[in-house]
Formats: sequence, structure tokens, C-alpha cells
Amino acid sequence: MSNAPATFDAHAADYDAPRRRLIPPFDAFYGTAVDALSLLGRPPRRVLDLGAGTGMLAARVAARYPEAELVLTDGAPAMLEQARAALGGRAEIVVADLADPLPEGEFDAVVSALAIHHLFDEDKRALFARVRAALPPMGVFVNAEQVAGPHPCFDRRYREWHEAAARRAGSDDAEWAGAEERMAHDRCADVESQLRWLREAGFDAADCLFKDHRFAVLLGRRAGA
Repeated sequence: MSNAPATFDAHAADYDAPRRRLIPPFDAFYGTAVDALSLLGRPPRRVLDLGAGTGMLAARVAARYPEAELVLTDGAPAMLEQARAALGGRAEIVVADLADPLPEGEFDAVVSALAIHHLFDEDKRALFARVRAALPPMGVFVNAEQVAGPHPCFDRRYREWHEAAARRAGSDDAEWAGAEERMAHDRCADVESQLRWLREAGFDAADCLFKDHRFAVLLGRRAGA
């Protein structure tokens, strides 16, 4: 793992405010991730949020499923303090990197948003296998992620589009510079590779449910008993 947790800790207090500017498809991106949990076929009883940060995705899961037990992990303690303040006693908070063992117990669903792309590809694949092992039959893994293009020409276009869209939404030079500082820790992988890794990890079904340039929502489902 890189020193990304320290970088994000330094921005914890002011992390959420610019999210709608820096994630151009904000509502569709997070909305699709929460909607994907319906593929479980029943309300989830226990949900793990990996790299939960300030709890932006977890808060939306909590609103949709008020009875669900939430467990949030992140390697940046200051980010998790923001999540604790937002969620109150609604969630269990665990300081842990994405490379660490998952919290104990079985989860109906595992979710993540804009975190796993900080891992090297081999570590992504190892995490996918650990997630699959933590899920019951028909359990789902939802990864709302920043992805690479299938060719460098797409990566260049994605970066140009991202900056232009953020600036149209109101990002100034300082805000975009801060985003680029955080994105220096990115090790993005393309959608097709990640879907293949999910299948190789043992998910019987995997798909991309949403994609807008470099923002995508990927889903893996563990086979039924």
C-alpha cells in the first residue's frame, strides 16, 4: 500500500465539500452503487465498507437500509472520525488498510467507493478473493471505482474530461491541484481486467453497471448454494 492514508488524513476535514465538483456523475455513481445491493434479493443484514473514508457511500447505504449493521474500514483514522461523526452510533469503525485481513464474520454485502484503485493490481486480485470468501451464497460485492481506460489514448481523454467537467462545476486551481495530489496515489485498472479478476476470484457473475469516463460501478455476485 502507498502512503495514500496519510495524504487523505491530511484532507479529512475538507474532503466532502468538493465531492460533487470532483466526481462529475456524483448522483448516478453513488446511486447505482446503492441500487446494486438489491441484487442480493433481500435487505442486507450486515454490510462491510472497505476504504470507507468519510462514509459517503455508507451513509447512503444506511439511509436505504436502516436495519443493516454497518462495518467501516479505512487506513486513515481522521477520515474515519468524519464518518463516525456523520453516522453516529450507526456503524462499527475499524482502522485497517485494504491489504489487511477483513473484519471477522460473514457479510451479506461488501461495498467500496474510490479506494481499491490505490492498490497494485496483484493486491486488487488478492482483495477480491478475500471479499468473495467473506460473502455468503448470493452475496454481492459492489465497487464504485475510478478506472483506467482500455488504451492510453482513453486515459488521456478521461483526464482531460475530468478536469474540464470539474472546472465547469466550479473547481478552482487550488481544488484541482489538491485532487491531483490525491490522484498521484492512483493505480487504476481497466474495467475488463477487473471483471476478469472478479470471475477468477470465484464470483459467478460480474458486470459493469455504470460507467462515465473514469468512474465505474463494478459488481460481483457469489454463486448460490
